[in-house]
Parts: sequence; C-alpha cells; structure tokens
Amino acid sequence: MRQSRHIDLSAVLKETISCELYSNLVTRPTGAAVRGAIERLLSETESQALTVIDMSQVSMIDFSCADEVIAKLVMKYSGEEAPGEVYFVFRGIGDDHWIAVEAVLERHGLAVVLETRDGYALAGPVSESEIRAWDAVRLLGPAPAVAVAQEIACDPDEMERTLEDLWRRRVLVKLGSDYAAVGHFEG
Repeated sequence: MRQSRHIDLSAVLKETISCELYSNLVTRPTGAAVRGAIERLLSETESQALTVIDMSQVSMIDFSCADEVIAKLVMKYSGEEAPGEVYFVFRGIGDDHWIAVEAVLERHGLAVVLETRDGYALAGPVSESEIRAWDAVRLLGPAPAVAVAQEIACDPDEMERTLEDLWRRRVLVKLGSDYAAVGHFEG
C-alpha cells in the first residue's frame, strides 16, 4: 500500500456533531455527516490506500448509520469506477454493532474485512469459494491466481475470476499480477 490511514469513528462523530460526550451513531443525517467527513479525508488519498475504520469507541450504531457510514463508503470505493483504490478494514465491531452492520452488508451484497482479536475475517455475503480463495491468499501472501488455484486445487481460470471479483469488492489488493489480502499487506 502506498498510504495507510487510521480513522477513529468516535472522534469523527464528536468533531462532526461538536459534542464530546456522544458516542452513538444514530440517525441517517448523523451517518451522512460522518461519512462526508470521512470522504473529505479520503479525497486526499493517492492511488492505493488502506483505511482502518475503528469503531471500538462507538457505543452503538443503528441501521441507518450503518447504511450511511459503512455501506455507502464501501459502495463508493468499490469496483473499477471508484474514485481511487481505497481498501477498508473495520476494527472494533462488537456485538452491539453487528446486527446493523450485518444487515447492511446483506442488503447491499457487500463484503468487508474485519479486524478481530483473532486476526482478520471476511464478512458479508460471500460464497464458500470466495472464502476459500481469500483464506488461501492470506496464507500464501501476495500470489498470482495460478498459485492460489494450486493451493486449493481448483481451475486457474475460475480462480482468476473469483480473485478479480474479490478485488472489485476491495477485500483483495492487486499488485501487478499478484493478489494480497487486505489487512495483511501494507508494504
């Protein structure tokens, strides 16, 4: 990655609504304001960038804020038409956040990388073959599709399509002809 950024969602929330004591992400207008602040930070991003969105100090997030902050951010920066190659890792998503986060991922068909106590995990509606491919890339480190296909004994052309889909969803990074798992590669 050429650039790495850590965004404390609680700090952005407090700056956005100008209240030191507030740590709940509720209401669509609040979510839209927080997303706007994050997008302003991301507008300074050059080519590839890893952005860690840290929710560990956010007490709760409702469905409308999860939609505004997580879903709309991921949708804007996913795919070949995105305004830059921004990759997200979401840190500190707890049980109090998960119901809303899971719902918006499912509704929009989005995949994200979560940083947990146990490492990194792929979340959202993903197929078994996508999980196997992502896990193999994590295990191998930066690798071409043919090496990933050999690792899990599948067709190289099918693997290339799967890895390209995961790249478009921004849970894998493309490094020339190699793929690397978001969160595992910052070099």
